[in-house]
Amino acid sequence: MKSEKLTRWYDDACGTAHALELLGERWAMLVVRELMFGPRRFGELRGGLPGISANILTQRLAGLEAAGVLRRRHLPPPASAQVYELTPWGYESEPIMQALGRWATRSPDHDPTLPFSAASAMMSLRTMIDVDKARSMDATIGFRFGNDSFLARLKNRELTIARGDGPADVTLETDPVTMAALVYGKWPLAEAEAAEAVRVTGNRVTWDRFVTLFALPSKVSVE
Repeated sequence: MKSEKLTRWYDDACGTAHALELLGERWAMLVVRELMFGPRRFGELRGGLPGISANILTQRLAGLEAAGVLRRRHLPPPASAQVYELTPWGYESEPIMQALGRWATRSPDHDPTLPFSAASAMMSLRTMIDVDKARSMDATIGFRFGNDSFLARLKNRELTIARGDGPADVTLETDPVTMAALVYGKWPLAEAEAAEAVRVTGNRVTWDRFVTLFALPSKVSVE
């Protein structure tokens, strides 16, 4: 039976059509992106998606829950808060978002200097890494974006990222846009520090090697 929470139906048996029914509503895929690194409260989701209204976010969460992409869970005391998290099937959508991201960044209209969330920054790392270059590197990189922290672990050509703090070879305290400038614009760490755009603790050589693993794809010609 078709869920009443899903409003866009194409009456088409194609799997792509149904994927659009599940994730094609405005903001839906970005809600999933924000949950890709662990559960989030409603307010935390709005913080990662500043352009969304509370009403639309409520609708998208309800629709994605009805579709089985995410679920609600109550944290035990002392937190005693409701969070939203992806189901195992919801997590399987990550390769779809990575493929879309790689494809769309080739557009001449894509502007990498626009603001984006911490989760988006972490997703870009998992999307744009050159696994062949990473095959001999074993390192843990910490990222702190205000109150949001992540640990990126690179081992055996696989980059896993999860929210939280912990021991790391090198840790950066900055914002997502500056992180992108450091990783994709190859802004030298010393210059960013001099501009007070980043604080670094740990092995800087590890970071210098880490950024060599990433590059944005070339733009497509529209002529």
